[in-house]
Amino acid sequence: MISKEYLREKREILITALRKRNYEFNLEYVFELDKKLRELKKNLDELNSRKNEIAKEIGEKKRKGEDVSKLQEEGKRISEEIDRVKVEYSEKEKELEEKLLEIPNIPHESVPFGEDETKNVIVREWGEIKEFRFEPKPHYEIGEKLGILEFKKAGEISGSRFLIYKDKGALLERALINFFLDLHTREHGYKEILPPFLLKEEGAYGSGHLPKFDIEMYKTKDENLYLLPTAEMALANLHRNEILDEDVLPLKYVSYTPCFRREAGSYGKDVRGMIRVHQFNKVELFKFTKPEESYDELEKMVNDAERILQILEIPYRVVLLCTGDLGFAASKTYDIEAWAPGVKRWLEVSSVSNCEDFQARRTMTRFRRKGGKKIEFVHTLNGSGLALPRTFIAIIENYQDEKGRIHIPKALIPYMNGIEIIE
Repeated sequence: MISKEYLREKREILITALRKRNYEFNLEYVFELDKKLRELKKNLDELNSRKNEIAKEIGEKKRKGEDVSKLQEEGKRISEEIDRVKVEYSEKEKELEEKLLEIPNIPHESVPFGEDETKNVIVREWGEIKEFRFEPKPHYEIGEKLGILEFKKAGEISGSRFLIYKDKGALLERALINFFLDLHTREHGYKEILPPFLLKEEGAYGSGHLPKFDIEMYKTKDENLYLLPTAEMALANLHRNEILDEDVLPLKYVSYTPCFRREAGSYGKDVRGMIRVHQFNKVELFKFTKPEESYDELEKMVNDAERILQILEIPYRVVLLCTGDLGFAASKTYDIEAWAPGVKRWLEVSSVSNCEDFQARRTMTRFRRKGGKKIEFVHTLNGSGLALPRTFIAIIENYQDEKGRIHIPKALIPYMNGIEIIE
């Protein structure tokens, strides 16, 4: 969240940042709103000061037996004016706070400028893209032929953009989730969290998903609870309204949750298969760090996510997002894209971001340095480690053979009850 102080002290930086983001927003109105608010505050202070002076004068005149009727009339008028200004101030303050929630985060200086995803920068690539002696099939053909994925019946049950994992397909999905969690907890030092899958409205504001992404989320009719579009939304609120000790930072969490997204703006995109669905599983990484350590921790988080694809021997690339493609709450983001030979595309399986203190200001998550009294906001980082079902796609398309079978990556065989081939 952009603070009022930032709005006032770094006006030009904010204007430039939104221009770089290609983000349409009436900043001038916000500046005028803030100016009006300060004028009202000054007026209120002056009125209260005069009210106190009148009360003092009335007291002195009464002691002297002098007439105070005019002062009392003035005092009444000032009290009425104070009530009116208070109402206006409260309305303007609420409006300003709402407007500040609509302003995205400031891009880090290392983020390349660009209007859209065409200006993203490929940072590195890993692995060799396999050359098949046959035309590799897309995941939806392989999955339905092997009886491990079901799209038609899912559509009958829930509508379009849903799927059913069946038999060894369900086992493979579970194997991937368990493998991800084990790797991150045993080797990368993350603590596992299983949060609620429904979140209060203030929690969604805290993570930055509201107000901008309201149309993208599912919510309950009566309780006004939001289904998680990502575990990030819950994890960002894990230390809400807390002051942490410096010694505990960085805090590293990993969480498996199902994720629910309306995909409201994706009509006609990725209709076939499981590239873009309303419900999917994801293992999420999240960190709370000191400000000076957050960008080192960002690189470590990217490496933690990459390690999964390296172990599974799936070719991938790391992409640095430009200013115009950054997410709302992010200051800097890397996407990790796995190669899927059946659909002949790079598929995003992880998006790793540093949000700096943007979410922490919304959730009031702070820390106190050792031996000091000053309280500061933490920095928060999040990233998929990894997202399914696109990782699922990458596995069955990269590990298919000419007979339509799927060979299980070595690291997953213990999680598959020893099954080496799905046929």
